Amino acid sequence: MHRSRAGRSPPLANRGLNYGDGVFETMRIHRGGVPLWPRHLARLRAGAARLGIAVPAPAFIEARIAGLIAGVEAGVLKLLLTRGEGGRGYAPPVEAPPTWMLALHPLPATPAALRLHPCETRLAIQPALAGIKHCNRLEQVLARAEVERAGCEEGLMRDTDGRPVCATAANLLAFDGRRWRTLRWRAAAWPACCAAETLAQGLLEEAELAMEEVASAETLALCNAVRGILPVAALGAHRWHAHPATTELQARLAMAYPMFSLSSEAGEPGEARP
Repeated sequence: MHRSRAGRSPPLANRGLNYGDGVFETMRIHRGGVPLWPRHLARLRAGAARLGIAVPAPAFIEARIAGLIAGVEAGVLKLLLTRGEGGRGYAPPVEAPPTWMLALHPLPATPAALRLHPCETRLAIQPALAGIKHCNRLEQVLARAEVERAGCEEGLMRDTDGRPVCATAANLLAFDGRRWRTLRWRAAAWPACCAAETLAQGLLEEAELAMEEVASAETLALCNAVRGILPVAALGAHRWHAHPATTELQARLAMAYPMFSLSSEAGEPGEARP
């Protein structure tokens, strides 16, 4: 079931369509709410401020989100915000009214474990865009095509210096036998809300990791705001078995956010709550 709502319809002159001039958030719906909304809103506002895009008042957005997801047991909500319309050329128009859209999607299936493809497509190092979840995702599009051709569930992306950064749509977590570490958010990455939450709980720490350290980790996992924490079974020729450290990390996150509980019966998008 798909529903959508927009502040304005995106015409051909929309800068998000033409240049990727905008930001977005992809959020997990649980029992008619968005539990990680404060983190999503903070990242949305920070990214929009960096790009100089006006953000509608939070109360205005929240009211429309509430109307769209009322009675929805589980699903995925995407919020897209662009600079709005502009004439031909890259120069941002002065005081352009922003365009925003909401779309509701089904919750994707969650595999028991993930096989990671080491992607050849690299993430450009661009400090001006670091930490912004902007609408230009062509690097991820190309990387995801690699993943599909390889018959895997996800892919590990590196920057143009060859350093591991993240998966195509998740943060990478590595357990060295003592602690969980996530790759430091560099010029090519953006902070994921799920990883930010586990960092805030003191469950992992940021670190600079080389490919050799990732491949030799005791176990790996991925983390994003839709699926939570998922174990990694393989990265190229490297293999990992189920690890109790991953189960413990999943349980700790689920204590704060029951939507990530492995035993939770989420129901279908559009299904009314009991």
